Amino acid sequence: MLKVILYSSQSMFAIVPMLHHIVHNNRSILFIQTGMIGGVVVHYVMQDHQEADKKFIQLNRLSGEYTPTDNIGADAQSLYIPILELRKSTLHFPD
Repeated sequence: MLKVILYSSQSMFAIVPMLHHIVHNNRSILFIQTGMIGGVVVHYVMQDHQEADKKFIQLNRLSGEYTPTDNIGADAQSLYIPILELRKSTLHFPD
């Protein structure tokens, strides 16, 4: 999923998808929405529920390595992606 964010940020539109987090059926779901013209694609990862303890993902543009962090840093080679906490979503995820 982070590779999709990295690829999107390097496109001609330079759009960085937002990373969303929601708890659904006692499972944590991280997801992004991509696409504009012709439809939207949702990329998601489901895992056992755990509290999110960091507010951002620091994603290195060159290596693709990532680190959860609490603050936006000054590393010019990194994207700082906020993790948006959702209470509800109209998307239907599998159980």
